[in-house]
Formats: sequence, C-alpha cells, structure tokens
Amino acid sequence: MTSFGGSCGKCELSGRNLSEARIIGANFSGAILIGTNLRSAQLHSTVFTGADLTKADLTDASMTGANFANANLSNARLRAVDANGTYFGAANLSGADLTELEATGAVFQRATMTEVKLRSAELLGANFDRANLTRADLTDAEAQGANFQRARMTGASLRSANLAGANLARVDATGADFRDGQMTGAILVYGTFRRASFRSTDLEGANLIRGDFDGADFRDADLSRALLAGADLANARGLRQHQIDDACLDAQTRLPKGLVSRGCAGVRVIIRRMIMPAVPSAPAAPPAPPAQVRYLLGN
Repeated sequence: MTSFGGSCGKCELSGRNLSEARIIGANFSGAILIGTNLRSAQLHSTVFTGADLTKADLTDASMTGANFANANLSNARLRAVDANGTYFGAANLSGADLTELEATGAVFQRATMTEVKLRSAELLGANFDRANLTRADLTDAEAQGANFQRARMTGASLRSANLAGANLARVDATGADFRDGQMTGAILVYGTFRRASFRSTDLEGANLIRGDFDGADFRDADLSRALLAGADLANARGLRQHQIDDACLDAQTRLPKGLVSRGCAGVRVIIRRMIMPAVPSAPAAPPAPPAQVRYLLGN
C-alpha cells in the first residue's frame, strides 16, 4: 500500500505505480503525475489544482470532494470512477475516458472536454456551464437536472441519454445527436440546434422557446405540451401536423411549409428575458493539510 498525506505541491511522480494508494485530504497542487498508475486509489478531498495527470490511469478510483481545478487530465482514464461532488472547473479532459463515471453534483464549469467519453455516466445535477463538449460521447448518460447552460456541444452524441429537466439554455449543439433520448421538461431556450437529431426523442413539456432548429430532425419525436414559441422550425425535418397540434406555439413560431399552427390550447405564453442563477466559480476550500508530507511506499 502507498499512502500520502500533507502537502506535496509540484511533486514529480510521473510514471509511478500508486495503484490503491490512499491520498486523503492532501495537497498536490501543480504536481506532475504524467502516466501515473492511480487505479483504485482513494483521493478523497485531495487538491490537484493545476496538476498534470496527462494519460494517468485512475480507473476505479474514488475521489469524492477532490479539487482538479485547472488540472490537465487529457487522455487520462477515469473509467468507473466515483467522482461525486468533485470539482473539475476549467480542467482539460480532452480525449479522456470517463465511461461509467459517477459524478452526481460534480462541477465541470468551463472545462475543456472535446472528444471526451462519458458513455453510461451518472451525471445527475452535474454542472457543465460553458464547458466545451465538442464531439463528446454521452451515449446512455444519466444527466437528469444537469446544467449545460452556454456549453459548446457541436457534434456531441447524447443518444439514448436521460436529460429530463436538464438546462441546455443557449448551448451550441449544432449537429448533436439526441436520438431516442429522454428530455421531458428540459430547457432548450435560445439554443442553437442546427442539423441536430431529435428522432424518437421524448420532448414532452420541454421548453424550446426562441431556439434555432434549422435542419434539425424531429421524426417521431414527442412534442406533447412542448413550448415552441418563437422557435425557428422553418427548415426542420420529419415534423408532422399531429406533433404541432400537441405542442404550444405562437405567432412568431416558424414552421415548415404545409404545417399550420393552432396556437396553444388556451395557454398564454409570455416570453421574458431569462436570468440564470449564478454559478460558483470555485468549490469550497478544502481542509488545510498538515505542513509536513508523509510517505509510506511499498512494492
């Protein structure tokens, strides 16, 4: 067993075998852990701010409450990691493998996550505010109530993902794939969804007000009680009259030729400028580690 505690800022630990290590409440700010083996490690409440974990292997690790702000985790392996409540603000996770990640309440605000793998991840209530998820793979992800406000999701795959109640306000999801997804009550206001696919997606009660859906595919999508006021659907594909009849439109909604708006079944729609709640820019400060650093190194 390998145990670390205390402060080890800017330590050079690249390529080390620290599998099953216990690193609890320590400070590894700026540490170099390139290619380090941290499989099944316990990293609870440990600070890795600005650390370099490029290509590190954290498979099956547990890091509840850890802080990876501005850390470099590009091409790292975080499969089946317990990262509930973990902070990844402004971290670089490009190309990282986060398959089956458990990250309820985790913060990925402003993180760079291009081509990241989040297949079958649990992301309930996670915060991706202004994150870059270009070509990210969130297939089968559980992201109920997650916040993707202003995120860049161009070319991302969210096929069969559960986004019920999620906030996708003002996102750029051009060419994104939401097929077979669960998006009941989701917020898509003022978002850009050009050429996105919503085939067979459940959008019941979702809010699409003022969204841009130029070229988007809605074949077999459920739009029951969805709010489409002011949405641009003029060039949307796969829409049928019965879908429009089940939704809520206004005079500013643009529809494909041949489809007719029948209003909103007596519901009055009022469009106001949305004011989003402030998002904390940093996590709460972790407990201060002791001044000294302890090492117990084994084979």
